[in-house]
Amino acid sequence: MSRLTRLAAATLVLACLLAGCSRKEPVKIGMMAGMSGRVADLGIAGRNGVMLAIEERNAAGGLNGHPVELLVRDDEQNPDIAGKAVEELLANRVEVIIGPMTSGVATAILPRINASDTILLSPTVTSSSLAGKDDNFFRVCGDTRAYAEKSADFQYRRLNRRSVAAVYDLDNRAYSEVWLNEFAARFGKHGGKMVRAYGFHSGATPAFQGPLRQVLAAKPDLVLVITNSVDAAVICQQIRKLAPRQAIALSEWPSTERFVELAGAAAEGAHVSQFFNRESAHPRYRAFRDAYRARFGGQEPGFAALAGYDAAKVALETLEKRGPGETVKQTLLRIGRFSGVQQEFTIDRFGDADRPTYLAVVRDGSYHTLEP
Repeated sequence: MSRLTRLAAATLVLACLLAGCSRKEPVKIGMMAGMSGRVADLGIAGRNGVMLAIEERNAAGGLNGHPVELLVRDDEQNPDIAGKAVEELLANRVEVIIGPMTSGVATAILPRINASDTILLSPTVTSSSLAGKDDNFFRVCGDTRAYAEKSADFQYRRLNRRSVAAVYDLDNRAYSEVWLNEFAARFGKHGGKMVRAYGFHSGATPAFQGPLRQVLAAKPDLVLVITNSVDAAVICQQIRKLAPRQAIALSEWPSTERFVELAGAAAEGAHVSQFFNRESAHPRYRAFRDAYRARFGGQEPGFAALAGYDAAKVALETLEKRGPGETVKQTLLRIGRFSGVQQEFTIDRFGDADRPTYLAVVRDGSYHTLEP
């Protein structure tokens, strides 16, 4: 080998070594949500919101110069599968897992999370049974009490409804039963009455017509539906066939764009309370909405997409600002206040978020905000 050839080879090896040294290790963030099956719309939207936030951060140079790698797992809305997903993510040494999207899954996996140093940061888990606890569970949304009580106040005081019957999903009872009980307590405090409650298992693909006849036989002023978007659409269609003028209210869980699409005309007039204002004029929301539509083929971002994006931004800011010797949990609690897409919100010492709640009605195939 000539001297010139040896010099060129040495230069090439040195360049490769330098390139390897300059390539920084990625910062890994976990994500878990139910993204398969008939009720996957919530999980897919949440994942999309998280992906968008991380792609934007990587395009801007990453996290303190490190690229951010998102490790996504489908929990299939199944506690056993969710448990395996948690173990996989912990084995990858992630310090933040964004998700899950439902209270039932969160309740099932939280003991394992609390036994680790990793935090669970949920976009949409709202069960108040998880509130006020010093653990590794955090969320960027309020708890069920805020939504249930807002809805009960509105139905009793503004719409003069005095009796309510409920249809609720037992497969996510950590959420649905808590939501129902908090609505009933507030409604009863005003003087209203719960006249009937029908619980069903969504995984069994129930036949609703017979039970709904019994629910409507109680002649309630209002039927309250607490379940996923697919079953909520079927329930609303069945109610409209049996009692076309029946008033309907939803918890925030089914109030996705898919619900409106599947329910069609049966969704018209249904009320919902949630933390998402689809008519917000905030510049951050407009920018987010435009970016989301561009990234995901013109799809509208629903509440789960916005919450996923907010959760990812909280995770990124926390990891970026972590001080020497601080855990992720300590840093997140130290920051405490974050800029969401639509408003500022705080996360308290128990990991619970405080943000506004809005009332909306389905009109002409879209959600319209009624009041803050």
